[in-house]
Amino acid sequence: MEKIIKKLAHELNIGEKQVTSTIALFDEGNTVPFIARYRKEVTGGLSDEQLRALSERLAYLRNLEDRKAEVIKLLEEMEKLTPEIRQNLDKASTLQEVEDIYRPFRPKRRTRATVAREKGLEPLAENILAQDVFIDEKYASAFVNPEKGVESPGDALAGALDIIAEIISDDAQIRKVIRDMAYKRGIVQTTGLIEETSTYSMYYDFKEPVAKIVSHRILAINRGEREKYLQVKIEVPVEDILDIIKAKYIKDISHTADLMEKTVDDAYKRLIWPSIEREIRNMLTEEAEEQALSTFSKNLKHLLLQPPVKDMVIMGFDPAYRTGCKVVVIDSSGKLLDHIVCYPTPPQNRFEESKKIIFALIEKYSVNVISLGNGTASRESEKFLAEILKEVERPISYVVVSEAGASVYSASKLGTQEFPDLDVSFRGAVSIGRRLQDPLAELVKIDPKALGVGQYQHDVNQKKLSEKLAGVVEDCVNSVGVDVNTASPSLLGYVSGITASVAENVVQYREENGLFKSRKEFLKVPKLGPKTFEQCAGFLRIPESDSILDNTAVHPESYNIAEQIMKLYTLEELKAKNFTENEIKEMAATLDIGIPTLRDILTELKKPGRDPREELPAPIFRTDVLEISDLKPGMVLMGTVRNITDFGAFIDIGVHQDGLCHISELSESFVRSPFDVVSVGDTVKVKVLSVDTERNRISLTMKGL
Repeated sequence: MEKIIKKLAHELNIGEKQVTSTIALFDEGNTVPFIARYRKEVTGGLSDEQLRALSERLAYLRNLEDRKAEVIKLLEEMEKLTPEIRQNLDKASTLQEVEDIYRPFRPKRRTRATVAREKGLEPLAENILAQDVFIDEKYASAFVNPEKGVESPGDALAGALDIIAEIISDDAQIRKVIRDMAYKRGIVQTTGLIEETSTYSMYYDFKEPVAKIVSHRILAINRGEREKYLQVKIEVPVEDILDIIKAKYIKDISHTADLMEKTVDDAYKRLIWPSIEREIRNMLTEEAEEQALSTFSKNLKHLLLQPPVKDMVIMGFDPAYRTGCKVVVIDSSGKLLDHIVCYPTPPQNRFEESKKIIFALIEKYSVNVISLGNGTASRESEKFLAEILKEVERPISYVVVSEAGASVYSASKLGTQEFPDLDVSFRGAVSIGRRLQDPLAELVKIDPKALGVGQYQHDVNQKKLSEKLAGVVEDCVNSVGVDVNTASPSLLGYVSGITASVAENVVQYREENGLFKSRKEFLKVPKLGPKTFEQCAGFLRIPESDSILDNTAVHPESYNIAEQIMKLYTLEELKAKNFTENEIKEMAATLDIGIPTLRDILTELKKPGRDPREELPAPIFRTDVLEISDLKPGMVLMGTVRNITDFGAFIDIGVHQDGLCHISELSESFVRSPFDVVSVGDTVKVKVLSVDTERNRISLTMKGL
């Protein structure tokens, strides 16, 4: 364990004491959000991202040590464990290295070498490998044995060489050298298998060094190969590799050099390289998947943490053509007030009739803002709504929101439970309205993979993707906090320590006993015991409680400290006071509490019920519409970042088609990653570089603005 702690401290650039303390917290069953928020003194203030990285790496290293112990035990049982092998296993830093060491001893399926051994040809192979005597067919005739299937001296030599080829192939050192050389000097080469133009045309004759190829190209190439558009191989300096193998296996004075050279060629071409090439391809894919997962995670985090539009009556507008646009009105708490369908778009084009319907709903419910989905018929619907807004006497605007995943929610079990009597088509409109009102509360109801902010999300390991995204959602939900008296089971299920069944129990308790009045009441919920209470209590808010602390992120374990502070200062005094470093240190010493926890308590008491999302820029509220034909190079516009990839950001500038701001256009200075400059949901100023109306492509820049 000490070795693991040292390695984690070195890799994550943190102290060994931090690592030791954090591992203990994980082993006690504490969650990442709980540790990040309420155990800062113990971890030295590690963030949720650092904690997740530590947790993932810890799991790998523990698995590595378990596998080493398993291999040692297996080799001991075979009586094959030597001090050298034990030392090599101890030094191994990856599972691949451990498997390379174990490879010669692993029980094999029947190979040409195992068949040759069964025929009694191992002594001949050993003699050839020793290279002490000249061996030819005459020498090999002593090993002819028709009963065992060795019909001729040629058969005997072929079998012996198969044994030697497998010995060379199983050499862990040789495999490591070749793997390293393939990574450093290898070239990924792709060629087209068809002549017609396709998405993969740029890869029909493509080469790039293994060490430099970027992740999104790897995933694109993999998909092209899978769909039979591309042939992919890795080119390596074969002669240099063969020289390295020969230098190890062929002696300066060798009586079987010709046989050994032939065997080295066979071992490399038939056994070593196909295996190493697969390993390199798998390694590139894993690295690309990690990058794709990272990109998806960052996009998802910013999407979920977009600021809510509070205290407004919202009209959710789900556009369509033939089946009509589904329209709902929800109040400031998300309750459905009304729903209707209208037909302002082709083929019906009942513009005036639809206008009256929408106008009547706006007036009847005093609608403040319209949340318009960006899917099919969104452009025509936007024009229709812009016309209506010109005639409404009081201020009203619209916001275009991504409707990705709305149809998934509509047909889901949760959607049916929430609106059992509402037609499936209207549930999507409710989701569109609510995701403007409170993006986090609404979007957690949908599988993150369906939210449209990923890059090649269908090409990565789906289990890893689900785990990674669940962690992001968990961190977002807990960083904001949850009103326990309004939260859905979906939202509660992401709260630290709360399982899906406990979330259902919380909602059921609320329905049967009325609103929660204090955090202590959580302990009355079935299956919510002391450990779960410890993990979740600080993240669940109760605005209706008599205690102001129940509506803050102050954990119940710190209530006595918070109450002592409130005896020294009124809430108004706390809001106005800026504590100096010395005052905080003195107060921490007096109250016998860590400085990080004290700072968090003071922040919460300054703004009880604070929503951290409210400090972010609001979405862009529009009243008029632009056409792509209205765009001209040089125009400066405000836009919303919708998605980020490795090569740039897609930005909604109000013309239905998102524009691409390439990574090279995000800043005057060099940009290593688009995430260093922008995030999903950001409001940014951009300039139009070019417009291709035929292909619906818009190029943007953020330089010089």
